[in-house]
Amino acid sequence: MCLAIPARITQIDAVGENALVAIGAVTKEISLALIDDAAIGDYVLVHVGYALNKLSEEEAEYTLKLLEEIGLFDEMQDAATLASEPPTGHQA
Repeated sequence: MCLAIPARITQIDAVGENALVAIGAVTKEISLALIDDAAIGDYVLVHVGYALNKLSEEEAEYTLKLLEEIGLFDEMQDAATLASEPPTGHQA
């Protein structure tokens, strides 16, 4: 299953093309190529490393709360942590 995850922008690069977002305790770099006028503190929906659109804080918090209630929030954080770690060597 693929889904977009609400995340809060914590940093934006000097060019405005990429940002760091917080997804719970995980920080991830994403592309801002698909949205305009992003700012630090904005909430965005993130899917496969891209911000798809901006959300209100209320909508983001509501969505995160629902994900937590159905048990997906911990899985999302685990997946985001694994995706941000460098790959390890091939195991035979």
